[in-house]
Amino acid sequence: MTGPGPAPVRVLICDDHAVVRAGLRALLDSAEGIAVAGEAAGGEEAVAMAAKLRPDVVLMDLQLGPGIDGVAATARITAATASDTAPPRVLVLTTYDTDADVSRAIGAGATGYLLKAERPEELFAAVHAAARGRTTLSAPVARRATTAPAAPALTPRERDILAQLAHGLGNREIARALFISEATVKTHLGRIYAKLGVDTRAGAVAVAKERRLLG
Repeated sequence: MTGPGPAPVRVLICDDHAVVRAGLRALLDSAEGIAVAGEAAGGEEAVAMAAKLRPDVVLMDLQLGPGIDGVAATARITAATASDTAPPRVLVLTTYDTDADVSRAIGAGATGYLLKAERPEELFAAVHAAARGRTTLSAPVARRATTAPAAPALTPRERDILAQLAHGLGNREIARALFISEATVKTHLGRIYAKLGVDTRAGAVAVAKERRLLG
């Protein structure tokens, strides 16, 4: 007899439009391996519910009406710490795709950036990817990124560490995988951040994928 399957990815929806939230809930509840943990209509509510419900992924809109916007809410959620669990991953789902919006969201700690015009299958795949710490960008966002300045020169070791980051590994796991110390990992991360012009792990992975630095 086989045991129970893996637990579903628990998602918190944050959107200021009730009709959109209802549609997303129905869509996500129909997907295999995904369960909606709750809904939030604003940024502050999303931050509070993320701390209470501890979902795996927060599906975050950028424009949320009165109060803090999606970028500020993302920053608060990803910066939150708990003694026994990591913060939820934040997957932006929005209609806005300007370079400034993308940069702000990724800089705030978002794991992925998806447009609402995407097919349901793309949304489901992005939710699962976000839960594993993998970055997903909508095709229009990724295509525009190909016009970015030439990629900085990264050392082979820095590329190795970027590859581990893309798989969602933490510093200790990276150190074990590459047979180096955690201090060395932190040093390399600092150099990677500086070369890519980012401040977060998710930002480094997003820029690396945009500039095709990952094999």
